[in-house]
Amino acid sequence: MNKNFNPLNWTKKQQIIGGAVAIVLIGGVTTGIVNHANHQAKERKIEALKNKKIKLCKARAEKARKLEKINEADSKKLLDIAEKTPTDKNIKLAEDSILKVKNAEVKKAFDNQVVGIKNRVKLENEAKTAVSNYQKDAMNQDKFKTAQQSVNKLTSSYSKGLKDSLNKQLATSKKQTDDATKAQQAKSESDSKAKATNTNKEQSASTGNATNNNANVNAGTDSQSTVNNDVASGSNSYGGGSQNNYSQGGSNTSQNNTNSGSSNQGQGNSGQNNSNTNTNTGGNGSNTNNNGSNGGNNNNNQPQTRYVGWVSVDGVRRYSQTFNTLGEAQSYVDATVNSAEVINLGFEHSIRYGVEAA
Repeated sequence: MNKNFNPLNWTKKQQIIGGAVAIVLIGGVTTGIVNHANHQAKERKIEALKNKKIKLCKARAEKARKLEKINEADSKKLLDIAEKTPTDKNIKLAEDSILKVKNAEVKKAFDNQVVGIKNRVKLENEAKTAVSNYQKDAMNQDKFKTAQQSVNKLTSSYSKGLKDSLNKQLATSKKQTDDATKAQQAKSESDSKAKATNTNKEQSASTGNATNNNANVNAGTDSQSTVNNDVASGSNSYGGGSQNNYSQGGSNTSQNNTNSGSSNQGQGNSGQNNSNTNTNTGGNGSNTNNNGSNGGNNNNNQPQTRYVGWVSVDGVRRYSQTFNTLGEAQSYVDATVNSAEVINLGFEHSIRYGVEAA
């Protein structure tokens, strides 16, 4: 080793210079070490802040994700409620909840579901109205077809209960109407047959009365001829003489003869009245012969009774119709009382009904 590099061999001046250099070197090294340490500390701090920020972002993202899931779940729950009970309030709650959903695809699906609920409610209301209109006018086949078509449009599974109920109402009203129509037709046919039978009987009775009238006319004619002959004979029978024997103060009146014929009015028969009077007045006395009168039968048509069938609602007659027979009026009342409209009115009103002479 070179002795010049040995600090022990250095002169005092060299030692001073070497010490200064050493101090400088040590300071530089120390400064470098410190600077390096500070740099490393700064980097560690930056890294820590970076990691903290990343962690914070992840936490926020996770929170947002969880909130999105909660909002979607809430919306789905409210949509299910709106599907089962589609009131305006429930639909509005579902719509407000959907506004909180951030996922575009999910939000679009939820919005479409709300539109579907509103369309279903519209179809359900139209079906209810159509069925109600038919029940009020159950004889109208056009309204029945409209109601049936409206009910058939309810294809949603959520409308199944309502659809079954409306179909049942339609079937009940249709059956009541068909039964009433059949009963009315049967009654009309029965009344027509009865009326035809009565007409035949009346025609037969009219023919018999006409025959009796002819017989009465012939009998009256024969009786009149007999009276005439008797009068003629009586005028020449006083004292066996001729009519000239009574020329003094005597008078001979041969006959007063009144004969009323027959008349036939409508279906009644007014018979004939025959009145024959024979008066013979001689000089010594008088002889009067009155042949009795024959009165026929007098038959006049009686006025036909008509009947009113009526149904009242809260004491006011809302339905009434006049018929020729009691059976027709009763059938009308039965059909009206059993109609769907009157049955529905019976739940909230007082219903009374009856049949009376017009």
